[in-house]
Amino acid sequence: MAIDVERLTVGMSGTCVSKREPRLLPRTFWAVWSYFEKRHSRRDLRDLTDDQLQDIGITRSEARKEIGKSWFWT
Repeated sequence: MAIDVERLTVGMSGTCVSKREPRLLPRTFWAVWSYFEKRHSRRDLRDLTDDQLQDIGITRSEARKEIGKSWFWT
């Protein structure tokens, strides 16, 4: 019986775990972190003046559309 060494790693407890096993907690953390970063950026976008929006190349209606994507706890 052959053991695929590249797919296995030894965990802290000495047990073997697959490297391909999804890391649910880190993936969830980064998904939540990303959501809040986008939400924060959209709130900043909401506070820009028309001149500032023009400087970054978007219109007020485009900004409203992007701000509308952050619907949860706005």
